[in-house]
Amino acid sequence: MALTLYNTLARQKQPFTPIDPGNVRMYVCGPTVYDFAHIGNARPVVVFDVLYRLLRHEYKDQVTYVRNITDVDDKIIAAAEESGDDIGAITARCTQAFHDDMAALGALPPDIEPRATDHIEQMKALIQTLIDKGHAYEKEGHVLFSVTSWTDYGRLSRHSRDELIAGARVEVAPYKKDPADFVLWKPSTGDQPGWDSPWGHGRPGWHLECSAMSKEHLGSHFDIHGGGLDLIFPHHENEIAQSVCAHDGAPFADFWVHNGYVTVGGEKMSKSLGNFITVRELLDEGFPGEAIRLALLMGHYRQPLDLTREKVSEAKAQLDRLYGALRRAKGIKAKNPEDDDDSLRGFWDALCDDLNTPIAIRHLHGRINQLNINLAKDSPGARNAEKRDKWLLQEMGGALGLLLDDPEDWFKGSVRDEGQKGESKITGYTPTVTIEISADEVERQISDREGARKAKDFAEADRIRDELADAGIVLEDGSTGTTWRRE
Repeated sequence: MALTLYNTLARQKQPFTPIDPGNVRMYVCGPTVYDFAHIGNARPVVVFDVLYRLLRHEYKDQVTYVRNITDVDDKIIAAAEESGDDIGAITARCTQAFHDDMAALGALPPDIEPRATDHIEQMKALIQTLIDKGHAYEKEGHVLFSVTSWTDYGRLSRHSRDELIAGARVEVAPYKKDPADFVLWKPSTGDQPGWDSPWGHGRPGWHLECSAMSKEHLGSHFDIHGGGLDLIFPHHENEIAQSVCAHDGAPFADFWVHNGYVTVGGEKMSKSLGNFITVRELLDEGFPGEAIRLALLMGHYRQPLDLTREKVSEAKAQLDRLYGALRRAKGIKAKNPEDDDDSLRGFWDALCDDLNTPIAIRHLHGRINQLNINLAKDSPGARNAEKRDKWLLQEMGGALGLLLDDPEDWFKGSVRDEGQKGESKITGYTPTVTIEISADEVERQISDREGARKAKDFAEADRIRDELADAGIVLEDGSTGTTWRRE
């Protein structure tokens, strides 16, 4: 099945045909680094990571994925004022936290990760081009884009003019020619970050940053622009306006792909509402990053996703079952069947059908069921089938960024240690330190328990089991010995 994606610009699913199959290009709006990433921030990272993996499967190494870092923004300035920390220290700390947390979710790094502060000259050049072409004007130290200069403004969001003005959530300042005009450059005062420019000492507007960075690294016309649903207006609408007008009406991005909101009780998760859960919190509570990732993929990316700790626990239980089968198949060498397979074809068809991850996950579980059936048999035919099953599981799991751990590490690995934790000066969240029993200590106690059982000291064996259970260690006795996992 050919890849199709829902294009917000067209309001329908469309077959994806790259501009140049030898250079497939995707830009995704990255984080504004002023605090830890919450689950709503993580969803686009995971969604577009799956799309990136799919594009690489379809087009091999001929894919360029760009995701930016916004390290100059009013939210960062506000965070510095509230905390008393240096802006550079905040952005460095939060960028590292973002990288650590997204790596824990199994997200591949983008091919290019531009930072806004490294592209100020490109931004100034873009502003000057817009002024020269009559699409922007300077007033009282500001440079603003004139929305009335482009008749297609509003095409992406499909808002009426009144909705555009209200939805922009910006001050209707006296220096604006039109209430909907948006800022390309603004003055900086005091300790605010700023750069010299023809329009005075200042800094770029948020919308301008992505237009300049995407052009620098992907060119003025590329294949896919992605981000969350909340970015359609005003951010992406404004990106299109300034980019198209700067290039005399030439196309900007062909496909606009947006993921739905993460909700809490039906309400959008956001830092402004204070109803958010950070990725760091869940990791520090002991949830594996892969369980968080699976929970984010269990719903279709365009639909709202009400994500709770209970749903992450459900995802963890699903992964326990998947890894449990791989653990039992540990001694089996995976073998590429090198022929067509209905489940694998159905899996790729699901992903090619606008990233239908719930259906793809269903195929993954179906293959686990088949592996468990074959593991229960004792025949040469079953042994060969197990090799095929294991290879297919690894192929499907890798496409989703799942089942990448060694099964023993999955069941025996520990949660983050204290050294990886950090306090958010903005939210006030401080992780709880978790003291855990080490893997070596678990193995020692299992050995002691086995010795007690051989000596028929069943009271001591039960005591050891109970003590390990209290420490969150589950023992599973089988014909080949005792295995264990962390609860």
